[in-house]
Amino acid sequence: MKLPRTQAIVLEAASATETRTIDTIADTVDENPTAVTRAAFELEEAGLLRVDEHTAESVTLTDEGERYFDDGLPENRLYWAAIESGADETPVSMGDLIEQSDLDGSEIDIALSNFARKGYGTIESGSVSVDAEADPDSDPEAAALPDIADGTGGYHSADVLDALERRGLMSREKTSVRSIALTDDGVTALMDGIEVADTVGQVTPDLLTNGEWRDVEFADYNVEADAETINGGKKHVLRRIGDRVKTVLVGMGFEEMDGPHVDADFWINDALFMPQDHPARTHWDRFALSAPERIDDLPEDLVERVRQAHLEGIEDGDGYHSPWDEEFARALALRGHTTSLSMRYLAGHSVGTLDPPQRYFSVEKVYRNDTLDATHLLEFFQIEGWVMAEDLSVRDLMGTFTEFYRRFGITDIRFKPHYNPYTEPSFELFGRHPTTDELIEIGNSGLFRPEVLEPLGVDCDVMAWGLALERLAMLITGAEDIRDLHGTLTDLDFLRNAEVIH
Repeated sequence: MKLPRTQAIVLEAASATETRTIDTIADTVDENPTAVTRAAFELEEAGLLRVDEHTAESVTLTDEGERYFDDGLPENRLYWAAIESGADETPVSMGDLIEQSDLDGSEIDIALSNFARKGYGTIESGSVSVDAEADPDSDPEAAALPDIADGTGGYHSADVLDALERRGLMSREKTSVRSIALTDDGVTALMDGIEVADTVGQVTPDLLTNGEWRDVEFADYNVEADAETINGGKKHVLRRIGDRVKTVLVGMGFEEMDGPHVDADFWINDALFMPQDHPARTHWDRFALSAPERIDDLPEDLVERVRQAHLEGIEDGDGYHSPWDEEFARALALRGHTTSLSMRYLAGHSVGTLDPPQRYFSVEKVYRNDTLDATHLLEFFQIEGWVMAEDLSVRDLMGTFTEFYRRFGITDIRFKPHYNPYTEPSFELFGRHPTTDELIEIGNSGLFRPEVLEPLGVDCDVMAWGLALERLAMLITGAEDIRDLHGTLTDLDFLRNAEVIH
């Protein structure tokens, strides 16, 4: 029997009495695993091989697991330190044991919670008592670490592996493993003898030039065989949507803004007429910098006008009459919204004095100390925008949004009156999710109050908004959880196939 070279060597390397994996065969014959896989399926189609496929699970230690493999589990270290200190007879101070066991940072809480869970003893009033009959040396979690380190951890019980995975000490990975074995016809073919056919897999320029294509034997090509999937690099779906947003807004006559991610609270909040005692300006919501802590480069006359607006108000407003601290205004933080860019531009600090009409936007990252859930992230992208012109109204703002979202095939936008310290009137925007049919908030908007504009030297109307890029992406792609777009929960097939423009 004549066979192409790869098929011949794969058939000869296979066994009738045991299955051998594709990787094992590839190593044996010194051939690419992809070529071996293709040859195996071709031999299976010819009835000479049997190809079996099963899912295998491999387990590996995380960085934290590696550290505990070297140093020991925190609860075990606490136990042996307590034994050495006589805590099996008399309670010993927790502080002394922590120092003696060399526990640090998060290891302390880990040690305490697992110490109790494993029944090593009791902790009362800051003192530790241990059970002398406990045996951390036989702890199945500790025993599994060295086996996982040397690649044999998969044989431990599922309960132990689940516990280590929950603790973040181990990670699992499932892979598909293909194995092959000779069929009876394959054994017969080997006994009868195999010849390597001198076949050509494709027509090359050389074959065409020298005319040898007339005499060579071409390998059979199975048009029904599954082709290898090759996933080339591509731009992330969120970046593609962001680029599309920029294209749409530029097409609507807007210019793009840019500016610092770290900025003074003055630009982030004070210039926006956000009171300094507002809950959003506490450490619960904001990420402050410790080095450097403050900014010195602020326009003094503008700082004074903003201070007066906060303390005493303007001609038609009373202000907040609440404490205002210039040191707080100079404090540096990660921006919680890109309205800091709008303040810099409207004040003439970034590109000089602007005369109406003007349209500006940005699609930039912002940072908030939010609780992670299906619609909130600690850092996300905001679509900031504003229009400066005479005699603007809410109708102008609503019409801008209607046109903007229409460019993405979204026509069912809802508006809800809202309160903001810096805009009046104000309203939130909602869009209907294409999969769940639920209304989700997608942005906030309004017309800037005189308390914002007068200190900046702006004597006409300015309408502004902040829209969430990730939530726009949810409406476009149908993602039900914002964490589906990026992060550890992301479905790679979703990212490869998600449509951006409808």
